[in-house]
Amino acid sequence: MKISILTIFPEMFAPLNTSIIGRAKNSGKIQIDTINIRDYSLDKHKKTDDAPFGGGAGMLMTPQPIADAIKAIDPEHNAIRIYLSPKGKTLNQKTVRELAENGKDLILLCGHYEGVDQRVIDLFIDQEISIGDYVLTGGELPAMVLADAVCRYVDGVLNAESLKAESFSDDLLEYPQYTRPQVFMGLEVPEVLVSGDHKKVDEWRREQSLKLTKKLRPDLLNKE
Repeated sequence: MKISILTIFPEMFAPLNTSIIGRAKNSGKIQIDTINIRDYSLDKHKKTDDAPFGGGAGMLMTPQPIADAIKAIDPEHNAIRIYLSPKGKTLNQKTVRELAENGKDLILLCGHYEGVDQRVIDLFIDQEISIGDYVLTGGELPAMVLADAVCRYVDGVLNAESLKAESFSDDLLEYPQYTRPQVFMGLEVPEVLVSGDHKKVDEWRREQSLKLTKKLRPDLLNKE
């Protein structure tokens, strides 16, 4: 999978070069490119923002550099083009899996300041996605969240077993997990987990997942 991230702050994406995502990039399982929108500005000072028509606080990203960047990297519109926006559909695991499994590359547009000119969205964007009901200073952090979440589902990035029982699989939260030591500060690992009875372990994990979901996210159990 290839993910192209359009931003005016490419240096913010250094974390995607570390840990699991970094190893997946180095092994060629995924490709993540950061494209500096300023490189496509026709302004002699590489300006990418201007005051909004009608007035208002802040600056708005101008359409020309963004449009030219998208046309340069995806001239045939083969990729899914996503604008990270608080107005977008809230990201969930179902959307993550759909994006990971559809076989298409992704283009992630990071807005900044007061956002981007609406004509960019109307002409070039397929989806608007939000990571929550709050506002950030730009789309860079949401783009990293989306890229990380999607890349986990690319073949070979994680062990397939790791994806089966994690939170939001089957609309349940993940069960509690424990490791050594068996007793820590007076708290002991549940006996069933050291019993060696795999059937009972599976039953306990399912029971705990249901219990946690009912307590913390009952909305997941009430979906129609």
